[in-house]
Amino acid sequence: MPTAILKPKVRGFICITTHPDGCAAHVAEQIAYVEKKGVIHGAPKRVLVIGASTGYGLASRLVAAFGGHADTVGVFFERPCDKGRPATAGWYNTAALDQAARAKGLKSISINGDAFSDDIKRQTLDAVKKELGQVDLVVYSLASPRRVDPKTGEVYKSVLKPVGAPFTAKTVDTDKEQVFEVSIPPAEGDDIAQTVKVMGGEDWALWMQALAAEKLLAHKAVTVAYSYIGPEVTHPIYKNGTIGLAKLDVEKTAQALTAGVLAPLGGRALVCVNKALVTQASSAIPVVPLYISILYKIMKAKGLHEGCIEQMYRLFAERLYTGAPIPTDEAGRIRIDDWEMKPEVQSAVIDVWPTIHTENLRALSDFEGYQSEFLKLFGFGFAGIDYDKETELDRPL
Repeated sequence: MPTAILKPKVRGFICITTHPDGCAAHVAEQIAYVEKKGVIHGAPKRVLVIGASTGYGLASRLVAAFGGHADTVGVFFERPCDKGRPATAGWYNTAALDQAARAKGLKSISINGDAFSDDIKRQTLDAVKKELGQVDLVVYSLASPRRVDPKTGEVYKSVLKPVGAPFTAKTVDTDKEQVFEVSIPPAEGDDIAQTVKVMGGEDWALWMQALAAEKLLAHKAVTVAYSYIGPEVTHPIYKNGTIGLAKLDVEKTAQALTAGVLAPLGGRALVCVNKALVTQASSAIPVVPLYISILYKIMKAKGLHEGCIEQMYRLFAERLYTGAPIPTDEAGRIRIDDWEMKPEVQSAVIDVWPTIHTENLRALSDFEGYQSEFLKLFGFGFAGIDYDKETELDRPL
């Protein structure tokens, strides 16, 4: 068995090392939270999560399994350990989840590969048919910089750009702890179309149509895709940018799926708007890490802070499975970013934003908390783990 002493090596918005014991501790921490909160009555018993290995997708699968006692199928694209290199965090997260779920007598089927591909869709449909029969809930939580069209083989790439005009705003270099202005040029050519192809609703629709065609969606099945809106300070790069237009396409897809695929089953497709959190995806978006650092300090001071697992537990327990109609906003979206978007929270962010700079970064924000949460994503910073000790790299799924 390959072993190694593993320390965090951060390059920009990614950590190129991971720690299997730390990832397992992170999963165990989230399971403990769910189990302490208690069983979610009425929660689905057969759940498919597409994009299941990190962030909100991982938390969704954990809440389904340990809060609802569901059998789950998770789809993701992760790399196992190889030639002395540790596996990706998502691989280790999933290995820990599978082990914990099976120890509870739950089915936990994990499928590793490109979720955009026909082959992985086929493998997943077969697994659902064999192990679950049908699914009551499908969570779509896929985030990717590129997509290969399964029919044409064409490669599409998403971009993070404003639309119509350049965007200039403060951001933070998380390596150097420096606040500075960043200017991002606007989308050009087919940037928008490419981003919608990758991050829009087309693949979600293909998944749901494939499940429906093989009668794998249960009566009153629900599907949820995740989105983000955020504050005005990030709107040019997110809500009104290329990614925001892709998310708008996801909302249109939800309406089409409800009308077409799910209405005959008495089911529904929904978009859930989540809170800004430290994830591998959000770390890559300019301006957002600085906003999150400020937000964390404010929300922690007000007792309103949540991580992925708290958000997903609230989604299941207080939105989707209450026995009452699912509450939505005027656009038909579920909002669990409601605490982030409270006027008193956002006005506090607006007060801090113009005054923050490198010298007062740690005083005016929770940058330390941001860094800690970032390293946790990769299995570092957990008490009780000896990071000076060799650990086994191979953790089979």
